[in-house]
Amino acid sequence: MAYDSGSLDATLSAAAGDDPQLLRELRDAFIESVSRQVDLLERSRCDGNWRIAAMRLKGLAASFHAGDLLVLADEALCAAPGEPTVVRALKRLVAGFSTD
Repeated sequence: MAYDSGSLDATLSAAAGDDPQLLRELRDAFIESVSRQVDLLERSRCDGNWRIAAMRLKGLAASFHAGDLLVLADEALCAAPGEPTVVRALKRLVAGFSTD
């Protein structure tokens, strides 16, 4: 899945206004939060922990209008704990966030 940053960037820009430092801080905080939840998802082996991490990812995606993340969070919610294809796709997405 290719990362489409349009909506996320627009949301962050609207929140930061004309402050490039604040924009960078918001973007970094978003990436850190998503990365933390992906890590928790990857380490989850029970349904409860997997579901909580996936729901947190979905909340982040919805809050920041990150459509690609929202799709993957929904896939995680439908997958079994530890599903490697979902985790790999999320890691690729996070890497895309980090290189923009």
